[in-house]
Amino acid sequence: MSTSRVRKEVDEALMAFVDRQRPGLLAISPDLAPLLTALDVLLAGGKRLRPAFCYWGWRAAGGAQPREAVVAAAASLELLQASALIHDDVMDSSDTRRGQPSVHRRFQALARDEGWAGGPAGPFGEGTAILLGDLCLSWSGEMFEWSGLDEDARLRGREVYDLMRTEVMCGQYLDLLEGVRGSGTVDAALRVVEFKSAKYTIERPLHLGAALAGGSSEVVAALREYGRPLGIAFQLRDDVLGVFGDPAQTGKPAGDDLREGKRTVLIAHTLERAGAGQAATVERLLGDPGLDAAGVAEVRSIIEGTGGLAACEAMIEEYADRAAAALAAAPIAADARAALEELAVAATARKA
Repeated sequence: MSTSRVRKEVDEALMAFVDRQRPGLLAISPDLAPLLTALDVLLAGGKRLRPAFCYWGWRAAGGAQPREAVVAAAASLELLQASALIHDDVMDSSDTRRGQPSVHRRFQALARDEGWAGGPAGPFGEGTAILLGDLCLSWSGEMFEWSGLDEDARLRGREVYDLMRTEVMCGQYLDLLEGVRGSGTVDAALRVVEFKSAKYTIERPLHLGAALAGGSSEVVAALREYGRPLGIAFQLRDDVLGVFGDPAQTGKPAGDDLREGKRTVLIAHTLERAGAGQAATVERLLGDPGLDAAGVAEVRSIIEGTGGLAACEAMIEEYADRAAAALAAAPIAADARAALEELAVAATARKA
């Protein structure tokens, strides 16, 4: 079973679930059709990393459940991810997601285009996005529960699933808190990385897959030893792309993380190394929603000139190496090891 085949089956399971839900929503009201369209657009993109790590965590632990049920359970993580992305875009006032208008911007435009006079378009768009994100969160649990897993596997998995949802919500809050508190330290930024992204993207999906398989404590521990540093490396790479990435590859405007004021590890490294004037410039420009190309270039120059970028790249390499060493020592099947090696490259070697 190749990673590309897993992705195809995840796509099929995900779309089949949404299609089963579609008539129920439209029976409530045809006015709900734009919600489904927005969700279809969002779900059409994405790397499907979380379901892939879940599936290969299951294989690594010697899973014996029917594969179709495990694929469906893993695919439910894409609905959880959709919920997080929709809400994250509202909190960050992001204009785009995966090369398309973010959900709240899409519904703001709908209200304006239709000429609805009942209220301002902004709150309508944000409120609709919150509701669609909530719907995706609800559906993620529903898809997992009705995936076809046997009762024992479902109970084991639910414990991890619930923990993962709690952790990502706490990580989102810590991200918001760091944005307003602005401590600017690498340790504070790393704490956000761990709980908002690292655990939720790789460590917990692996843990979930192993739990579905009834994996031993040794296998679970080994997978988590691999997943945590790889998850951190993944997010650090994402932070670099958020400043230096090509919009054609990232699906977001160049420097969007700077406009959103994200207090990333990359920014923390920069501020720790910056002179007073450089730090003042970064603080002045960070979080400016109108930041133009010249402003983005100025911040990029400071990040590179202070060694902030080099320090972040060194951390990516260090955490990726830790993950590779943990995977090499993990007591897992050869096919799962090969797939997880491939996924590690996909997670950390993305280029701007």
